[in-house]
Amino acid sequence: MQRKPGFTAAFVGLALMTTGVDGANQPVTMQVSPAMSFAPANLVIRARLEPYVNNRAMEVIAESADFYRSSAIELAGDRAPRTVTFEFRGLPPGEYEVTAAVIGTDHRRRALVRSRVYVMEAAAH
Repeated sequence: MQRKPGFTAAFVGLALMTTGVDGANQPVTMQVSPAMSFAPANLVIRARLEPYVNNRAMEVIAESADFYRSSAIELAGDRAPRTVTFEFRGLPPGEYEVTAAVIGTDHRRRALVRSRVYVMEAAAH
């Protein structure tokens, strides 16, 4: 198996960063599993958010230097589920930034969370 220098060493843990975009007390968290896998990878993204009347959509993106996949769902404001699950199948090798964004009634991001995952080349037999 050929590895990029520092590729495996760069994985220390699943880093999460939450940012309130419009100042609302609107926490969102995300779990992505697996954090490290072999290609083709299937990622499961679980986003947890606090229901809020102005929440209208959630968008999740998995992006590497050579690959992009996204998915979005509508949210029913303060009646939205607290946990939303997305699945991305067949991701090729690469270092991915996975983001989940809560979109408000004004079509702007209300909250954003990021994580990094690593998909490695499958070992040749």
